[in-house]
Amino acid sequence: MRYRTFPGTDLTVSEIGFGVWTLTTGWWPESQSGAAAVTLLREALDLGVTLFDTADVYGDGLGETILRDAFGDRREQVVIASKGGYDLYNHPGSGAQRERPQDFTPAFLRFAVEQSLQRLGTDYLDFYQLHNVKMEHILADDTFAELEALRQEGKLRWYGTALGPAIGWVVEGVAAIRRQRGCGMQMIYNLLEQEPGATLYPAARRWGHGFLIRVPHSSGLLEGHYTAETTFPPGDHRRHRPRSWLLNGLQKVAQLEFLTRGGELTLGQAALLYVLAEPLAMSCLPNIYDAAQLRELAAASDQPALTPAELAAVATLYANSFGIDEAPLRFKGIEPESAAGQAELHYLDAVPAV
Repeated sequence: MRYRTFPGTDLTVSEIGFGVWTLTTGWWPESQSGAAAVTLLREALDLGVTLFDTADVYGDGLGETILRDAFGDRREQVVIASKGGYDLYNHPGSGAQRERPQDFTPAFLRFAVEQSLQRLGTDYLDFYQLHNVKMEHILADDTFAELEALRQEGKLRWYGTALGPAIGWVVEGVAAIRRQRGCGMQMIYNLLEQEPGATLYPAARRWGHGFLIRVPHSSGLLEGHYTAETTFPPGDHRRHRPRSWLLNGLQKVAQLEFLTRGGELTLGQAALLYVLAEPLAMSCLPNIYDAAQLRELAAASDQPALTPAELAAVATLYANSFGIDEAPLRFKGIEPESAAGQAELHYLDAVPAV
């Protein structure tokens, strides 16, 4: 396992991390739970995985208590990243796939951090992220002043933001980077979904910031196990995807087979190496749901990097939509060619940097 350090910090994380969303929300039916999940987390640490990412709303606290159960006696060996900002205390109910009311006021965030620390059984968090922030939260100086106060008190080592599609995305991400809101952020990025990374990485290279990358396998497509007959059970978050997402995705994945180098890599490993080709990608957070997959994906960090020729071939495929005529899957972001997109870009120029 190799490790990377967020720019300008002492926050060092494993290139392959473990997001406990899969284990604790019930939205990914193949995953482990209970004692089996704790065993899986401990095996991950034994394999060199040190970053474990969670949130207070994952299982209404279960995503944090499971880390306490797994690592209560090895706290100094792990890096715990959590998130806050959703009011699960007045709006419980983790089973519904819906967005709950948010509260990013200083008083609520302090309360949320204290509650997370209790559930985790620790007195500090390594990396705390504002969960699915909107622009008004990015611009709220008192919110980040409170996070800095918590850092000065030793309750947070570092803090940043986590971006959510259709909630807060490109504009919010660039603004957070320009205003130096923390040391890093979490976003979706993979071979098939390269926005907002294509916009945020250049900004981060200029202003500083590191990234945690979630959904590096495009909700499982890039693990290489789906077929045209694949179906998803009720409650599975992938069930809400249009059928075209699966069928078009399979056509794209077939064109990426060259990345496996004739079987030297699995497609899942190649997908992680693609993400890690960007130096500002500090860690990938694949969906890990059993021991065999954990061992496969953790080993990706030890494989030779993708070559410039391989990366160039991917860029050509992506630029040409893999030769597939489809409506682009759009989240909330900037469309530079549109009048609205131009207005947003001009707005970003007016957001003061620090």
